[in-house]
Amino acid sequence: MARVVVDVMLKPEILDPQGQAVQRALPRLGFAGIADVRQGKRFELEVEGPVDEAALARIHQMAETFLANTVIEDFIVKVES
Repeated sequence: MARVVVDVMLKPEILDPQGQAVQRALPRLGFAGIADVRQGKRFELEVEGPVDEAALARIHQMAETFLANTVIEDFIVKVES
């Protein structure tokens, strides 16, 4: 089985209140020097059979219609070895 990862992040122009809350908390916790934080989602998919162009196309469609809200989020599909 192969693993395919779909990383979903808010588009740069979309406000990220959760990322901002983490960024504001870091100095209070002793972690200085972080200029910005963006929060996202990671999906790890175990794929049966080969990860060919057809499988990647299905995963891309899945990400576009179910895993990400493409109005406000971008996603990247990558195969892990």
